[in-house]
Amino acid sequence: VGKFLCIGMNYKDHCTEQDVEIPTEPLVFSKFASDCIVGPGDAVAKDEHTEKLDYEVELGVVIGASVPRYTSKEDVHKYVGGFTVIHDVSARDWQLEKNGGQWLLGKSMDGYAPIGPVIVTTDDFSIEDAHKTGIRCRVNGETLQESNTEQLVFGVDEIVAFVSRFMTLRPGDVIATGTPPGVGCFRNPQRWLMPGDMVECEIDGIGTL
Repeated sequence: VGKFLCIGMNYKDHCTEQDVEIPTEPLVFSKFASDCIVGPGDAVAKDEHTEKLDYEVELGVVIGASVPRYTSKEDVHKYVGGFTVIHDVSARDWQLEKNGGQWLLGKSMDGYAPIGPVIVTTDDFSIEDAHKTGIRCRVNGETLQESNTEQLVFGVDEIVAFVSRFMTLRPGDVIATGTPPGVGCFRNPQRWLMPGDMVECEIDGIGTL
């Protein structure tokens, strides 16, 4: 993986749970692929610096061919290689309360991006399928996130076209498209991950991470 980009605030129902306005353009941030990505069965370390470790299930887009600058959303299907499941692990204290409000440290600690269990190619799971599939996250068997990608504010085609205005996307680059409601940060009471917790991120048509 070269670039690992993420889209924030990209589910309408996730915006509603926070009582914030729906974005008018994609909110883009990044993780570091070199050390964030771990396998689908690997453990995620609870870094000693965080007390607010959160879970986020996300649909991942895997770029299959170089995306030219200023690609139109109508042409995006030519460049998407497939889709996978991403767990966008987040240290909310470092994302939202420390480091001047910059998201990078809270999103990019080692192991904070389990991916898998497979990449499903667009032959079997199209962009249209990606816009109408169930998505959920369970912690210790309890379903805490449950939604559908129909709730996406910006679809895969819009996201890739938007990013292409600023940079060239290349084969193997990954984009996490955002998380639905139910994350620990916005629950009442808040719910943080603890050592020993089992997190299952599931997207219909792709599988369970």
